[in-house]
Amino acid sequence: MSITKETAMQHKDDPAVTCCRFEAGEVIEPSVLEDPAIFPDLEDTGLLEITDATLTIGQVVGGKLKETVDSLTPLTMDLVEDLPEKGLGEEEEAEEEAAEVEAAAPQQAPAQAAAPSVGGYANIKIAKGENIEISFPVIGGAGGQAPAQAAVAAEGAAAPAADEFVEGEKHEIRHLTKNYYTIEKVERGPETTIEGTTLYIREGIEKDVIDSQELVKDFKIDIITPDRYSEYSETIMDVQPIATKEEGELGSGITRVIDGAIMMLTGTDEDGVQVGEFGSSEGEMDRNIMFNRPGSPDEGEIFIKCEATIQAKTNMERRGPMAIHHATDLLTEEIRQALKKLEATPVRSEEFSHVRKDGRKKVLLIKEIMGQGAMHDNLLLPIEPCGWLGGKPNVDLGNLPIMLSPLEILDGGVHALTCIGPASKEMSRHYFREPLVLEALADDEIDVVGVLLVGSPQANTEKFYVSKRLGMTVEAINPDGVIITTEGFGNNHIDFGSHHEQVGMRGIPVVGMSFCAVQGALVTGNQYMTAMVDNNKSRQGIENEILENNSLCEEDAIRAIAMLKTVMAGGEIKAPERKWNPNVKLNNVELIKEQTGREFDLVDNETILKMSKKRREIYEKDEVGEEE
Repeated sequence: MSITKETAMQHKDDPAVTCCRFEAGEVIEPSVLEDPAIFPDLEDTGLLEITDATLTIGQVVGGKLKETVDSLTPLTMDLVEDLPEKGLGEEEEAEEEAAEVEAAAPQQAPAQAAAPSVGGYANIKIAKGENIEISFPVIGGAGGQAPAQAAVAAEGAAAPAADEFVEGEKHEIRHLTKNYYTIEKVERGPETTIEGTTLYIREGIEKDVIDSQELVKDFKIDIITPDRYSEYSETIMDVQPIATKEEGELGSGITRVIDGAIMMLTGTDEDGVQVGEFGSSEGEMDRNIMFNRPGSPDEGEIFIKCEATIQAKTNMERRGPMAIHHATDLLTEEIRQALKKLEATPVRSEEFSHVRKDGRKKVLLIKEIMGQGAMHDNLLLPIEPCGWLGGKPNVDLGNLPIMLSPLEILDGGVHALTCIGPASKEMSRHYFREPLVLEALADDEIDVVGVLLVGSPQANTEKFYVSKRLGMTVEAINPDGVIITTEGFGNNHIDFGSHHEQVGMRGIPVVGMSFCAVQGALVTGNQYMTAMVDNNKSRQGIENEILENNSLCEEDAIRAIAMLKTVMAGGEIKAPERKWNPNVKLNNVELIKEQTGREFDLVDNETILKMSKKRREIYEKDEVGEEE
């Protein structure tokens, strides 16, 4: 594949290799040369052998071929002639240096008559004739306004450079409080209520849940305590916090949250097929859940596990998973109402502020969410945190960009319906504890503008339509830097790449975050996808069907923000290695530990040895692969 002049300039010190067959006497232009980015792969396959005698791209461009050559021929001195005296780019560099010297030299301005300055105003008052008063400017004069204006202009010229950090004021535009109430037991009872630290769930509510949705054929509630983590479960479709608004709307005011219990949605269709797409997490829960991740259960919590059975063959349709989520929310809503009525003192509180910071770099967070319309959808901005009522499916909104406040995200502004691979899926609870938003808000050196949600349609024509609308939205916001995240991999990487292009082509620094590694390697790319963070944590770099194993976590967020700061400051981002290397991330995280003193729950060999035998089997299986 031939290269452009711009690419040739970037790779002027790399070997010069022909991309196709060319005849003797042809001038060597960039279009004659192969892209150096693919040389390592060509060398691995034996199609290319580069020696020390191979000339560089910068040396050969502008010369002539002495002989007819085939494709993938390294160019050496015996194959080329009439090489230019100056290499590629050297002439332009010399011209730029001369221009800089000329601009820096003091220039004698031609003598010109000084323009008259306004030195003030002369006032003439005529007492008679209806008190006529005349005012006109006086040219010259020692006491006029012009010198003062000149002084102001000079002072303005000495103002700090645009990229210099200026300490400015801070403005809190929104505040959110989360109050937590401990639940130590979950039992069944005559009504749904909370007494002390015990949550009672109404007997017979299963029938109401089934009757609420035509596609739901069966519904079971199982209370999973920590001693039952080793039991079998159908695939986990979602993990949700149990929260309700006490005061204010979503994203502000006060939210009540149950501490110690979560909702867990699981499901199959009538034929026993799991409600999942690229992988599913059915099996023993302690083997298939990565605990203590932003979107997963925390160890020690009680799972209110809801097992739904839907009409056969609807597991891969949009309406099937939606029916499970809608029906389950009927149960969750009864618990919310009980939580609203609870008269107790919260055991702990969290305070969140969206503070705009004058003088800091404006940063926009973009989260690409699933919207293919089959079983991929999300509900945006429900009335209750992670609820159903009032939420708008992003598919129905055309997957177009929707701006949310960071606090709307943290207050359950996204109810995740997506049924992609469990390792990289962002559960509803993930958004409720979104680590990138939390890290960005806590960073005093950046000014978080907001969180722009954009869906990922199925058809390519729709993908690029939506991506262009995202580009225009970003252009209007005009941030200093952007971070783009996506869950899953494959089809949605087409949009992911296009979003980078739409942002980057407007001169805005951009960092991307996705699960990639081995199995999720990007299916597309462009010149703006140079600063990337891989969310993978699987030891093999695969979708290993362990819930939340490859999702965006705290250490990933820290790396992305640090990378964006580097890009915004004009720093260099090292090119990635040719093949996925897990040590790259581990080394970066070690640097974060050294700089911040923060610890992360990384799954390295030392951590594995400290695990129980059963939990350790997860990673041993991951390391060798599933042979069965």
